Order: sequence, then C-alpha cells, then structure tokens
Amino acid sequence: MDKVGHVITAYYVGRVGIDFLKWGGMERKKAIWYGGMLGSVYQTTIEVLDGFSTEWGFSTGDFAANTAGSLLAISQELLWDEQRIVLKYGFQKSRYAVYRPNLLGKNLNENLLKDYNGQTYWLSVNPSSFMSKSTGFPQWLNIAIGYGAGGMTGGYTNPPATDDYGNSITFERYRQFYLSLDVDLTRIKTRSAFLKTICTVIGFIKIPAPALEFNKYGVKGQWIGF
Repeated sequence: MDKVGHVITAYYVGRVGIDFLKWGGMERKKAIWYGGMLGSVYQTTIEVLDGFSTEWGFSTGDFAANTAGSLLAISQELLWDEQRIVLKYGFQKSRYAVYRPNLLGKNLNENLLKDYNGQTYWLSVNPSSFMSKSTGFPQWLNIAIGYGAGGMTGGYTNPPATDDYGNSITFERYRQFYLSLDVDLTRIKTRSAFLKTICTVIGFIKIPAPALEFNKYGVKGQWIGF
C-alpha cells in the first residue's frame, strides 16, 4: 500500500508539473519530460534524506514506485497528449484505527493519510478514449480496478491488541482487489470555467459506485465502493 501511495503521489505531482510548464510556454516534449519527472525528483529527495537515517534507510522500492508514477504520466502525454488511464484515491473509515490511533490516526483527517486499511487506490480507465466517437459510449464513464488491504495494525506485523473487555484480538492481514465504475469529471462538458476547475481539482477522488471486492475469503458485492 505504501508503494502504491508513492506511485500516485509522483503521478499527480508530475501531471501538475507538465501542465505548469506547458502553460508557461515550454516546448511540448521538454514540458512533458521535465514536468513529469518533478514527482520523482521531489520524492527522491526524501528518499536520499532517508538514506542518511539509521531508522529508515534508502528504499529502492520507493524509488522504483516514484519512477513508475512519473513514467505513467509522461508516457500518456507523449502517446495521446492526454491521460486516459488515471490513478485515483478512495477512502472509507476502517475499524482498525481505534486499536492503534498513534499509528493509524486519531481522527478522520489523520486517518485519510495514515490508515491504509481504509484507503483504496484505483486504476481508472476511460474506454471512450480508445474508441471511435461514433460508438456513442459515454465519454465520462470509466472502468476502475482497485487495490487495498485490511487487518493491518502495524507496519510489517500486528502487535497484540485487546477489545473493550480485555480479550485478546488477532487481525489477519489480507489484500483486496476491486472492480467498479467511475466518472472522469474532467470529461464532463461544461462551459463554466469554475466548474472545470473544480472537476480538475477533485478529479483524483474515485467517485463512489457499486463494486465487486475480491479477497482471500471470496467475492462480495458492495452497493457503494470507495
């Protein structure tokens, strides 16, 4: 989950960098490469600092994830001059944070960043961008593949936990995969510059929709998937 978080951060910082340099008048390919790599440069600076920390150390996995996020943004701009495959973020409050509030967050604002159990990362694909306009497929409708995890109350292993009655609780860590629908807000046609800005700003959030969850325990449907 941490590595996917690195990917999505580098991806969006790269997109901002590309748009900023294009707006500034830089030549297209230079704007894409220089702006797109901004996310990797930003996060690699942190990795280098971690490399001098006895507690953390440099992480080749984090570095690879940062690079992957930047390349996802860059490659799509070079190929299509648009983002047809978008990374998105979803969250719903989990039941695990109360057992480790110092690690997973003491309130909703902290949970949004710290509690991986409640986070879902999505690969949201826009089918219409790969089709002829004559098909009539809605331009704003996406198909999303999600990844998440549950049962995590520690970084690598779960420390002992107890319920309100002092009984020992064991949480099993497991992966979650999802299939859902999504909306690409940036493809909704509007003449309002204000609405276009709003759609762009909140476009990284997965729109809640029915979803199928696949995990080690089987398959279950969700009326609303975040």
